[in-house]
Amino acid sequence: MKNLINFSIAGSLMTMIFLGIVNYTTSPQTAWFIYPCLLLLLWPITLFFMIKKMYKQYSLICSAIIIAFLIIENYLYSPEHLWFIYVIYPIIWWPILMYLDEKAKTLKIALIGFATTIIYYSLLNIILSHPYPWAIYPAFLVTWWPLALYHAQRKTFVAFSVTASMLIIIFFITVNIVSTPGVIWAIYPIFVVLWWPLSMYFYVYKRKMYSSTNFTKRI
Repeated sequence: MKNLINFSIAGSLMTMIFLGIVNYTTSPQTAWFIYPCLLLLLWPITLFFMIKKMYKQYSLICSAIIIAFLIIENYLYSPEHLWFIYVIYPIIWWPILMYLDEKAKTLKIALIGFATTIIYYSLLNIILSHPYPWAIYPAFLVTWWPLALYHAQRKTFVAFSVTASMLIIIFFITVNIVSTPGVIWAIYPIFVVLWWPLSMYFYVYKRKMYSSTNFTKRI
């Protein structure tokens, strides 16, 4: 295993140097070599932490490397717009959830993640790009975390289909109003979504009817 890690380190360094030289000699105006170098850097790091079974430390190191890469990328090519702050938030959650261990599966953590995500992206929306309320998209996605966890723990799958359908319907109506209020297109996906709770209800209803019929016949 040690030889494999040493080989990955040597191979990564040699390839990085080679790509750096090729980049400098052929197209010095664009530092494209940093993209494959990121993957090459993660190669020995991944091997080391996977062999040692240090999964929590691996998530922390990799998150830091990816965030540093995004900051460098932002600074090199578009320093006038700090887009990296939009991307790093979900990356930060990776080591947080790893270190929380079993607690990461609780509804409390899901609700905290749900609330902080909405607050974080809403503030970015208001402060940096307020004309269009794009925060509704990450808010819609993160709502599924506590919603799915709540119903999965209680095994209320029919109720989940109803509440999830309501969430999707509200989302489409909201997007329709804020994006294209002159065209009412939300009714088309809403019609499709309604089949989910209806099919779940009739599936459960028919299964109960089938079970009760069999029970009556046995009597």
